[in-house]
Amino acid sequence: SPLKYPCLRVLHQTAPFPVSPSALLLGYSPSQEGWPKDCSEVSAGSPSGIYIIQPTGLQPIVVYCEMNVTGRGWMVIQRNRQSTEITWAESWSTYKYGFGKLHTKYWLGTEYIHQISRQKLYQVRFVIWDAANNTKFADYNLFSLEDESHGYRLRLGTYSGLAGDAMTTNSASTVHDNMKFSAKDLNQDTYSGNCASSYGGGWWYSVRLNVKGAITWGSLCNGNCKASAIFIKPASYC
Repeated sequence: SPLKYPCLRVLHQTAPFPVSPSALLLGYSPSQEGWPKDCSEVSAGSPSGIYIIQPTGLQPIVVYCEMNVTGRGWMVIQRNRQSTEITWAESWSTYKYGFGKLHTKYWLGTEYIHQISRQKLYQVRFVIWDAANNTKFADYNLFSLEDESHGYRLRLGTYSGLAGDAMTTNSASTVHDNMKFSAKDLNQDTYSGNCASSYGGGWWYSVRLNVKGAITWGSLCNGNCKASAIFIKPASYC
């Protein structure tokens, strides 16, 4: 409801991100069944771009769908670049409802990500552009976020890919799977200090993709990654 989710509005009122009508794909409209629940339900052959979706039980929201990557139908929940003007040092409530620009650098919002991931079993792809601007993937065959009362705890499945597993390692100091989300004003990491405040971005620490100018992914790049993105879609075997 509007009271429970104040940023969830139909497009002509307020969207999670400011999008002009001209930015939407021409001719895109709901089917008889309504808006798609996620990007996997967007018609095959559709181009990548900004779409309206309506997750189960929620009002329509605006997202970016990546339709050209293998498997199509990926929803982009994060983008960042080394040259970003976004500070990423945002509050818990700002991370909850998202910020940035869908075409460039943004965070979709932990609440939206949680609500979307409740609908089905999802998988996730972390896309990393390393220091030489080579693109590497880190895929996890399961992905979900618990609700806010459980700290938007991250749940991941089995890793595959060439970027390296920076999320489900066995080291207590670097594992992110099963970690709660932290922001500068709500510290939920297992470190004695406040990683979100120290590093300047919200995350399930200690990999740092939501940070200004120092993107890090395991041993692939330590503060010098060129860019990152996070895609989700329904798990392929379900």
